[in-house]
Amino acid sequence: MKFANIETLINNFGEITIGKAGSVRCAAIASDEHQCLAILARRPDESLETLLGRLDFAIADALEKQIFTDEINR
Repeated sequence: MKFANIETLINNFGEITIGKAGSVRCAAIASDEHQCLAILARRPDESLETLLGRLDFAIADALEKQIFTDEINR
């Protein structure tokens, strides 16, 4: 599976982090040099590939539509 939005973000000095975030055992976080674009919590029985796919879509929403997803700090 190709994650075009993750790749674009990283190529433009953004970053992603996968791992523990506060009390959440596994999260995926994407940010650029200005702001956090998406914070996703890994769902029960969700594969890492599926989590990365959701992160890829969330990055696109943030960059194209200014929709920022935060599943942890609601």
